[in-house]
Amino acid sequence: MFNKNNSNFMTKNQDIDTGSINLIGVGTSINGDIKSNGDVRIDGTLVGSVNTKGKVVIGGTGNVEGEIFCQNADISGAIQGNITVAELLSLKSTANLKGEIITNKLSIEPGANFSGSCSMGGVVKDLKHAEQGRDKKIEKTA
Repeated sequence: MFNKNNSNFMTKNQDIDTGSINLIGVGTSINGDIKSNGDVRIDGTLVGSVNTKGKVVIGGTGNVEGEIFCQNADISGAIQGNITVAELLSLKSTANLKGEIITNKLSIEPGANFSGSCSMGGVVKDLKHAEQGRDKKIEKTA
């Protein structure tokens, strides 16, 4: 039933998934974590974390309760949790974010709501480094 050609086909498809676009539509609720190599768009509700090497888009009806790790992000909906973006985070006029932002560049349109702390600039070297930094507590002594 399975031959060498099928196993090679599966290996090739696994390499191709970096360009995939994942969509959570309006009216859809997910409890759990999402990990992807491609882009993720959320127009529904997610209770959990998003970890992607691509772009995250939270639509106007989107709602996320949890952490987000990504390369770029456009936020029009609501986020309650921390967000780490390696490159550009854009908060659109309808965005509502409660939590900590760590990003390289930040764009906030008039009307957007943000409550929390923000670290930006050279603080995010790469996504993997940013994730490890959150897990470790650094102790400083005089």
